Amino acid sequence: MGIPVKSLKAQHHLFADPTYQLEVLRHAGLEEEFPPFAVRLQEHGLYPLRPTGTTILQINLGKMCNQTCRHCHVDAGPDRKEIMTRDTMQLCLDALAKAPHIATVDLTGGAPEMNPDFRWFVEQLYPLGRQIIVRCNLTIILANKKYHDLPLFFKEHGVQVVSSLPYFSASRTDAQRGGGVFEKSIKALQLLNEVGYGQAGSGLQLDLVYNPSGAFLPASQKSLEAEFKRRLLSGYGIVFNNLFCITNLPVSRYLDYLVESDNYGSYMEKLVNAFNPVAAAGVMCRNTVSVGWDGLLYDCDFNQMLELKVAPSAPRHIRDFDLQRLDERAIVLNQHCYGCTAGAGSSCGGETAGK
Repeated sequence: MGIPVKSLKAQHHLFADPTYQLEVLRHAGLEEEFPPFAVRLQEHGLYPLRPTGTTILQINLGKMCNQTCRHCHVDAGPDRKEIMTRDTMQLCLDALAKAPHIATVDLTGGAPEMNPDFRWFVEQLYPLGRQIIVRCNLTIILANKKYHDLPLFFKEHGVQVVSSLPYFSASRTDAQRGGGVFEKSIKALQLLNEVGYGQAGSGLQLDLVYNPSGAFLPASQKSLEAEFKRRLLSGYGIVFNNLFCITNLPVSRYLDYLVESDNYGSYMEKLVNAFNPVAAAGVMCRNTVSVGWDGLLYDCDFNQMLELKVAPSAPRHIRDFDLQRLDERAIVLNQHCYGCTAGAGSSCGGETAGK
């Protein structure tokens, strides 16, 4: 089972366009007669999908990155110019001041550290007593002298570091993220370990993120975590706290990869057939609001990349932040949402089912 993709291949240069991406996903649903994601939720009494209470504010500080990873759903890279301004960061701080129940601020990108006001923002967040997460690609620590002290900066501000490491071998990591990335990632992990990250009793949290390098779903998070810990410790003396398994969603560069490799239809079929209502009940959009680099609000990071803003019943920009109205909204859905509900589920914090 699979859809013809020759006509899509001819237009693959459009995959950075959110409107075109949505058209491709719609095409999958109609051509293959997969049920719309909303209908699948309705069958299990989960529609409309609504927040359970917002506890995480995820903030995209910009799409600039020192890497151009093969499966990046943000389409980030060194040539991207979208960067959050300090004024928009201040609006985020103002929103947090009005929302004490938001316990976690999750900073992402691109490489969030490349935002010129990144350190200022962390310094303003730190006294608020919220958990600060930085999604660090690891190689940024070695990319330039001005980033070499990031491990100490993170430590001084109690930052939880979450870093992508596709595999515990160079071949698979470099195939997904670029030549030499594995070696630099290992060095950065060792630097983080040296200041206490991942070490028992340090209170400095270091988590890794795994996502598959091909058109398949991730294996068990628990078993992969054990294998990563064994291999990284024995091979490089590296320790870390948790491994998060994230399913690749058919968005941006990964959508392009699926079409180019003739895996698009079969991958969508895998996602749809692996739908798990238990995973659907715990998806990240139910406790997270995503803030774009320009201050626009989304239900999740993936909706942000497709420019699917929150429902019009809720405020759509951080300047108008109203947590009560946001918590009453219906979450905006599309066919890519099948990726977060396949198997054990997937979120920025790893599996959602069985936690």
